[in-house]
Amino acid sequence: MLRAQFDDLIGQILDQSPGLSDIVCTVGKPVQAEVHGELQDTRLDPDPGPLVPWHVECMANCLLSGNMRLYNDLLKSGSCDLSYELRGRARFRVNIFQQKGSLALVMRQLPSSIPSLDDLKLPVVFQDMAREKYGMILVTGGTGTGKSTSLAALVDAINAWSSKHILTLEDPIEFVHAHKKGVINQREFGIDFDSFASGLRAALRQAPKVILVGEIRDKETVGIALEAAETGHLVLGTLHTSDTAQTINRIIGMFELSEERLIRGRLAESLKYVVSQRLMPKSGGGRVAAFEVLVNTIRIRELIVNGEDQEKTFASVLQAGATYGMISFDQYLADLFEKERISEDIAMLNGSDKASLAQMIDKIKAQRGEKVTDIEGLELDVEYGSEQ
Repeated sequence: MLRAQFDDLIGQILDQSPGLSDIVCTVGKPVQAEVHGELQDTRLDPDPGPLVPWHVECMANCLLSGNMRLYNDLLKSGSCDLSYELRGRARFRVNIFQQKGSLALVMRQLPSSIPSLDDLKLPVVFQDMAREKYGMILVTGGTGTGKSTSLAALVDAINAWSSKHILTLEDPIEFVHAHKKGVINQREFGIDFDSFASGLRAALRQAPKVILVGEIRDKETVGIALEAAETGHLVLGTLHTSDTAQTINRIIGMFELSEERLIRGRLAESLKYVVSQRLMPKSGGGRVAAFEVLVNTIRIRELIVNGEDQEKTFASVLQAGATYGMISFDQYLADLFEKERISEDIAMLNGSDKASLAQMIDKIKAQRGEKVTDIEGLELDVEYGSEQ
């Protein structure tokens, strides 16, 4: 397959599904477009129908373009990451991987322009993050929850408001930033550096004030990121964790038991914010994000240093920390339900503490005058015990 033919194929898919988030190509199914979280078949001309291994291999070879590093990654680890641009139309983050003896690929469409904090309706605390001078800020969540987009908006805000040198380490580069008030250099894994740890170590000698680490994957990267935060840099990073408490515990769990006390102390001093996010269907169509925000207050610092117990947990501090800009997933979901942006079923499906969330939702429904239970026909038995 020639690059021009592949470009035409992608152009047809974009014409049919302009709101797509992903393109999925795997053996045994027609090319799939994911729109608002739902996969649907695409109609192509010529139409290949359900894909066979040869189809996907041709697409993959076209994307790999003879890059031996990517071929080696695919052979050694079973997958590789790259970026692809349909000039003038769209940019994609691509993962090619092996499955059941054949190849498959997923293309995640990236916004053509960098959204602002207001465009994404991010929590107000992001404004404070953009003005931090040093420390560590983590944005976490599962794959496809919008972590990269939120971080891109945060970096763009820093770039617009401050005259700082910003350095990013990405795999691959997803959002291309222009120089604004600040200066921004973007480095791509496999092309500009060979590992996040080495790239981050080199960054300390490149005089940045802000460092973005596309993904914090291992103990060594965490250690160097903490070192950077401790020496006056603002370090932004992502982790694949489901909530803020798990993020802190995951980082601590990367280290040996003998190092735990030291890493707890370093993390308590350097961590500024942890934001976790989840993406879910919105009432009326589209998708909406829910956020959990942890701010490193004195109580949070104590929990990081000493650990949780039955009385003191990250969840309890989050729920009581609205004054500091903190909010739990359940509180955020209840707020989205109250604003009728998500349904009750979606809220409950994405909740962390479902019993607590159910109480919040019942309270909202009671204020609206809606039924909070399906139990009917209960009556007080006034004659109970009268025969005695």
